[in-house]
Amino acid sequence: MKRYAYGWITAIFFLVSILGHWVFGWFAYVDEARQHAQTPQFSEYAIQLSRDTFENWQSEFLQLMWQVAGLAYFLYVGSPASKENDDRLEAKIDELLKINAGERGAEIIAELDERFLRVHGHAKPHGHSQ
Repeated sequence: MKRYAYGWITAIFFLVSILGHWVFGWFAYVDEARQHAQTPQFSEYAIQLSRDTFENWQSEFLQLMWQVAGLAYFLYVGSPASKENDDRLEAKIDELLKINAGERGAEIIAELDERFLRVHGHAKPHGHSQ
């Protein structure tokens, strides 16, 4: 639970905001129907609700998700645009460990990679061989 706290908080914010959007949208729909001397019908409201929800998702949610998911993906696959300046420094330190510690240097690097999730499908820094 603690590990995914950010995800849970985001999900709660999303659910509260979308439920609020739907509830207040219903009140606005009922008020507008009364102003036109019409009876509110849920089927008409559902169409308006869907249109408004998807319009909001298109303009805000999908755009933000593409930015977050796209950037995270490109960082994960190691796109040149996502390289950090620390990658060069890390590669230099790896080489120094190999030179100064010999065979033990490669073991130290492997232990550090395991500890800091740089193996088993996780992102590897630029210039880091394994």
